[in-house]
Amino acid sequence: MRNGEPHSPRTREEFVLNEDAADAVHLLKSSGYVAIVVTNQPDIARGKLRHEDLDWMLDQVWQRCRVDDILVCPHDDGDACSCRKPLPGMILNGARKWGIDLGKSFMIGDTWKDRDAASAAGCRFILIDAPYNQNVECDLRVAGLRDAGRLVLESDL
Repeated sequence: MRNGEPHSPRTREEFVLNEDAADAVHLLKSSGYVAIVVTNQPDIARGKLRHEDLDWMLDQVWQRCRVDDILVCPHDDGDACSCRKPLPGMILNGARKWGIDLGKSFMIGDTWKDRDAASAAGCRFILIDAPYNQNVECDLRVAGLRDAGRLVLESDL
C-alpha cells in the first residue's frame, strides 16, 4: 500500500507473498485446474522496478506456489497494449496456450481491472475482499484466496 492505494512491490524487501497463495493453488491444481498468474507491472515501464527484482519476485511465486504459468504486462497506461488489464489480452493468451475453456474458468483478483479483464475474456470473477476495493461491484466476494479456491471447487461450471 502507498498512500492508501494498492501497489505492486518495487523491491524485494516490499514483496510479501499472500500466506494462502500456495494452499489455494495446490487445492485448485490437485482438482485439475490450471493456475495462471496474470499481472500488470507498469513500474517496469516507469523505471521504478528493476527487471531482476521482478524476476526474483516471480521466481518466489513459482517456487512457493507451483503455478503453471505467469504472464506479465510490463507496459504503462499510455502504451495502448492489449495485454494490460482491464483488457483481456493476458487471459486470452493464457487460454490459447493452455487450451483453457474460459466459459468454465475463474479469475481471482482484487481490483476492478481484474474484474473487467475477466468479464471481457468471458470467465467468472471472484473478488478477494480488501479495504481498498469496497466500491468494486461483483457477484462473488470472498475473504481470502483459500475461500476463493473452495468457491471454484464448489461451482457447477
